[in-house]
Amino acid sequence: MPASVGFIALFGIAVLNGIVLLSYITQLREDGLSQPEAILQGCSNRLRPVLMTATITIFSLVPLLFAKGPGSEIQRPLAVVVVGGLFTSTLMTLLVLPSLYSRFALKPKEKID
Repeated sequence: MPASVGFIALFGIAVLNGIVLLSYITQLREDGLSQPEAILQGCSNRLRPVLMTATITIFSLVPLLFAKGPGSEIQRPLAVVVVGGLFTSTLMTLLVLPSLYSRFALKPKEKID
């Protein structure tokens, strides 16, 4: 059961990081940047917030990973799921998500005056 709670928390963090990145890329596209420029600038500008979210969460769960006392059999599975998943989801957010965006993004609508 604690591992499933960890998956729920992990899903929320991963979705938040993806939304932060994609919304910024979309905003840059609306401001007139080409798709490759928007992706590169968006990833470089949103690298720090994505990494900070993952790093702070991982560091806060390190004590649960190494807990030996009573209750650790409940805390450890939650921490293992979240920490392991954050490594994977952060890499996916920074590497896979921009490439999927470049493949499937719609062209911006032209303004009609």
